[in-house]
Amino acid sequence: MTVLIDQPIWPAHNTLWAHLVSDESLDELHAFAEIAGLPRRGFDGDHYDVPAERYDALVAQGATPVGVREMVTRLRDSGLRITQKEKRGL
Repeated sequence: MTVLIDQPIWPAHNTLWAHLVSDESLDELHAFAEIAGLPRRGFDGDHYDVPAERYDALVAQGATPVGVREMVTRLRDSGLRITQKEKRGL
């Protein structure tokens, strides 16, 4: 299982957020998120948005901390990356 998490540096809704991804499959990502109790509404096409207060628990559960660049590179290389343009359907 290769689930990755970046640092919670993304501000929104009065907190900081991290991204949780898999560089293997979306099935793997959803299974990890379900075990962690993450709501499906946190899924955004190729990642889950997770609040900073969940970061340590997700790492303890097995998510591998990586930098933003490494996360994007590994997600892109896996073929699972969805660009903002693709999300908008353009």
